[in-house]
Amino acid sequence: MPMLMNLKVLLPFQVFADKTGVSRIVAETLDGSFGLTPHRLDCVAPLTPGILIYETETDGEVCVAVDDGVLIKNGLDVLVSARRAMGSPDLKQLRRLVDREFRTSAGEEKSVRSVMTKLESNLLRR
Repeated sequence: MPMLMNLKVLLPFQVFADKTGVSRIVAETLDGSFGLTPHRLDCVAPLTPGILIYETETDGEVCVAVDDGVLIKNGLDVLVSARRAMGSPDLKQLRRLVDREFRTSAGEEKSVRSVMTKLESNLLRR
């Protein structure tokens, strides 16, 4: 019986994916993409925004867009912790979802920064 990995993708407030029977994982880091198989040595890697790919016998190849995060492989367990994640069976649709979500988030962050700057200015004036 072949050894297979367990993959868990965690977001700040929920478990995005909890998969067993994972035969391979491909992730993107600052140094480029790298692959994980069950026999690879344990490691920790910072993730950059990009596509995480994993494969199981039942689901086939699955693509998940992840934001900044970290990947930890310990034995057959792989843990990915990220700020955001989105999945879609169609890469084009996934790309559109990521573009829309990240633009919305960037706009919200800009708005929050603007409000914080105004609050800080008012506080300093007083």
